[in-house]
Amino acid sequence: MGRKSTIHKLEPEVRSYIEKLLRADQLTLDEMIAELQQKFPSTDTPSRSSLHRYQKGFNEMTNSLREIETASRILVDELGDSVDDKSGALLAQAVTTLATRAAFKAHESEDITIKDISFLAKAAKEAMQARQLSFKERQEIEKAARDKLLREQESNLNSVARAQGLDENSIQFWKEKVLGIK
Repeated sequence: MGRKSTIHKLEPEVRSYIEKLLRADQLTLDEMIAELQQKFPSTDTPSRSSLHRYQKGFNEMTNSLREIETASRILVDELGDSVDDKSGALLAQAVTTLATRAAFKAHESEDITIKDISFLAKAAKEAMQARQLSFKERQEIEKAARDKLLREQESNLNSVARAQGLDENSIQFWKEKVLGIK
C-alpha cells in the first residue's frame, strides 16, 4: 500500500475521482479506499483520516454552495428572471463569501503554497470586480430607464399639447422646464 499521502498532494486525476465519489455519496470511507486502490494501484492511497478530513471540508463547501444556490433561486423567483442590482449584489456577495472562506481555510493549513496565495488573490480581485461591475451595470440600467421614460414623456407631451392646441414655444417650455429635455 505504501506511504499514506494527503489528498491535496495527489495527482489531479485522483483528486477528481475522490471528489466524484464524495459527490455520489454512496460509499463508506473504507469502500472509497478500496475503490481508489483498485482504480489507481500505483498511487499512494490516502489514509482513512485524510479522506475523512477531506470529506468534511468537501461537504462544508458543497453545503455552502447549495445555500448560495438556494438563496439565489429564491431571489430570482421574487425578482423575476431579469438580472438587476439585487441579484448582481447577491452574486458579488457569494463570490466574496467563497473567497473569504477559501482564505480562512488556506490560513488554517500548514501547507499553503505560492500557487494557493495566487489563487486567493485572483479570487479576491474578481470579487471586487464583480461588485464594481454591479455598480456600473446599475448606472447603465438607470440611464437607459431614464432615457426611455423621457422619450415616452416627450411623445405624450407632443400628443397632448397638439391636441390642446399649444404652440411650439409652449411645448418647448414644458420639455425644457418640466421634463428637463433640451
